[in-house]
This record gives sequence, C-alpha cells and structure tokens, in this order.
Amino acid sequence: MLWGYNAVDLSGEHGRASISRGVVAGIASGCSVLILCLVAVAIYAIRQKKRAEKAIVFSKPFASWAAASRKDNSGGAGAPQLKGARWFSYDELKKCTSNFSGSNELGSGGYGKVYKGVLSDGQIVAIKRAQQESLQGGQEFKTEIELLSRVHHKNLLALIGFCFEQGEQMLVYEFMPNGTLKESLTGRSGIHLDWRRRLRIALGSAKGLAYLHELANPAIIHRDIKSTNILLDQNLSAKVADFGLSKLVCDSTKGHVSTQVKGTLGYLDPEYYMTQQLTEKSDVYSFGVVMLELVTARQPIEKGKYIVRQVRAKMTVEPEVVAAEEEDYCGLKDMIDPAIITELGTAGATLRRFLELAMQCVEESAGDRPTMSEVVKTIEAILQEEGVNGNSTSASSSATEFGIHCLRGGGGGGANLRQHPYCGGSGEVCTNNTKNKSGGGKGNCNEKCDAFDYSGGYAISAKVEPK
Repeated sequence: MLWGYNAVDLSGEHGRASISRGVVAGIASGCSVLILCLVAVAIYAIRQKKRAEKAIVFSKPFASWAAASRKDNSGGAGAPQLKGARWFSYDELKKCTSNFSGSNELGSGGYGKVYKGVLSDGQIVAIKRAQQESLQGGQEFKTEIELLSRVHHKNLLALIGFCFEQGEQMLVYEFMPNGTLKESLTGRSGIHLDWRRRLRIALGSAKGLAYLHELANPAIIHRDIKSTNILLDQNLSAKVADFGLSKLVCDSTKGHVSTQVKGTLGYLDPEYYMTQQLTEKSDVYSFGVVMLELVTARQPIEKGKYIVRQVRAKMTVEPEVVAAEEEDYCGLKDMIDPAIITELGTAGATLRRFLELAMQCVEESAGDRPTMSEVVKTIEAILQEEGVNGNSTSASSSATEFGIHCLRGGGGGGANLRQHPYCGGSGEVCTNNTKNKSGGGKGNCNEKCDAFDYSGGYAISAKVEPK
C-alpha cells in the first residue's frame, strides 16, 4: 500500500511538471508570434512612411528646398516660381535615356554630360546632367531654373523642365538637331554655312542677347557667349544656350554687378577681367569675338595668337600697303574661312561693315561698344544690303549711326592698352599675364589657353585664375 501510494504521488508530480513545460512553451510561442507581429507591423509602418514621403516628394518635390531655406535663414520659399517648365522624376529621365546610355550621349564637359532623350509623348529633348563635382547648392539650383524658365524668345534655348531628386541635378532642354555653331564652322557637323546664313545666325544670336539685356525683367547678363553656346535648330536658326553663368542685373543705379570673374578665355571681356565689374557690354565683347569666328572659322586663340589682335592689326594697315586683291577682304584674305572666300569676293561692302561692327564690339573700353539692340539693327541693315529680309522694322539702321568707322589708317592697334588677359603683342596671348622685362609686353606667350573658367562647352587645357 505504501508503495502504491508513493507511486501515485510521483505520477502526480510528473503530470504537474509536464503541464508547466507546456505552459512555458505556449507562452514562448505566443511571445514569438507577438514579436513577429510587432516586427511585421514596424516594417509595414516604415514602408508606409517611406511611401508617404515619396508621395510627398512627387507632389511637393521642393519641400527639401524649403527646409534648406529655413536652415540657412535664406527665407526663400520651397517651390521655385516656374513659367512653362515642369519637374521630372529621376526615373523618368533614366528611362527616356535608356539608363543614361553612352549611345545617347551628345557631349560632355566640366559641368557634366548631355544626353539625348525621348519623353513619353515622343518629344526629343537634351538632358544636361551635372556630375557630382559640379552640383550646386539647392538654393543656387533653384535660382538657376527660375531664371531659365522665365525667359522665352525664339532665339533662346527653351527649358522644358528639370530634375532635383536622388542627389541629381538635371536640366531638360529642347533638342537642337544641328548641334553648335562651332561644330558647323569647324566642319564637324557636315553643314555648310554660306555667308548669308552666317549673317542670319549672327542676327538671331544678337536678338536673343538683346532680349536678355533689354526685355527681361530684371535684365540678364549671359556671361559666357561663345560659339559652343549658340545652337542651330532644324532650320539652322540660332538659339543662345547655356545660362549656367548668367547673372541678374538688379542694381539699376550702378548699372553693373560686382562678381567673381567667370567666362571663357578668348571671349572674356578684358575690362570685366580687370575690374570684376560685369555689365551687358561684357556680353557685347564676347559676341564680337563670335562675329570674327563667323568670318574666319578660327578659334579665338590658336597657337597662342588672339584673333581680336590679329584682325585689328591687319585692319589698321594703311590702304596703300594692302595688295589690290586684299582690298575687298579688308586685308584679311589669309584669315577668312576658305569655305566662303569665293562668296565674299562679291560681298566686299557687307563684309567690311560686318567686320567694322565686330571690331566695335571688341573695343577695349565698354563705353565704346554698341548695345545689343544697336548690333541687331546694324546686322539687319547688312542683311538688307545682301538682299535678305531680316524680319524687322528696324532694318534701316546702319553702322554709321553708331559711330562705327573703318579701322584702316586709324588707331586701335593696341599700343597703349592696359595689361589684361590678352596682353601679348602681335595678337599673342600671355597665359601668365606678365610682361616681358624687355618691354615688349609679350611675356611667355607660347602656350595655348582655351578656357578661363569653364562652363561646359568643350574640353579645356590650361586655366587662368583672376587676381
């Protein structure tokens, strides 16, 4: 009996132990399930939050700019004030360029790369994608797209939209099928530009600049006019592009903007370089260099020779010294683009007026240069003389109305010029901006220097920094 009692007792204890283990296992399982549920809920909540944030970004892509404005006390509103430009997502632009495929790359430079893309509606666009080293601050990028979106003129490249997402800064422009003016002048595009077409390109570019200077409110100074920033559409009409260095003229009382010197050497206004005072006349100087390119198809600086100095030296030779066959070419027969030399044999008068206007644009003193609207009127008059309609009611203006004079036998040879980026004599360029101790003023002028402060047009070699 005793033995049986003890056996029953032990059996009861064993049952209670089994129940305890079952309870523990159940509690553990329940806790595990609860933890898994909590983790699942947390993951779901995080995903929902990210989706909500992404939705906010898509609906209000400028929220981060507003936060940045508050952080740096700039006071700027989040959303930029856009006129006619739209926001693109990174995925949209990635898709329309086939993941930024090399086969869609149109060009590259210091700013980044430019890609050809096809939007969902079939529109062909050019997408300028900044590389990491060229990214601006959010507020600076916002200011730039506001500037770009509010200028609308048939001779200015139109901004279609932009992307500011996933650490990317991209600008979407209308696509120009015939590339840059520089490509056509150098023969890379395979397009022949006759003399009249070059005059039309000069007129279109001048009209675009005149709009920026005189009709935009406030006025806009481009700061980087050059042949790589003049694009040609399907009709070979000119459109001024690349406003990356543009400045607003907000101080009308002073008439200039004090700024760090930027631009491309060869096109850079020497007065702006020395004084760091930017005016619309700085663009006029650069445009004058482009006009000389249209005649010669030469780069502003080739083998250390500066085109402005070369042309000025040849045009200031006394008439009796110039050979008879050179007279119709203003002494520049050896410099004129061979592609148009035959045409110009019968266009001596218009060539002379065009060159005289170009040389007034590149006068050393900004006060001696014409305004862009005056340049427009003069080119219209030249085109009218060529028998081409300039599509303007102001075509009756002439070069003489602006005090333009033939340089033959006159001054302007550069003997008493102040030292500036193009300090060499005989058209040479000093890359170190120092004079020769012998007094020749040439310095070390054997190096070629293509760019001053590069803005995305083409590959560069040496750079010159402002004082």
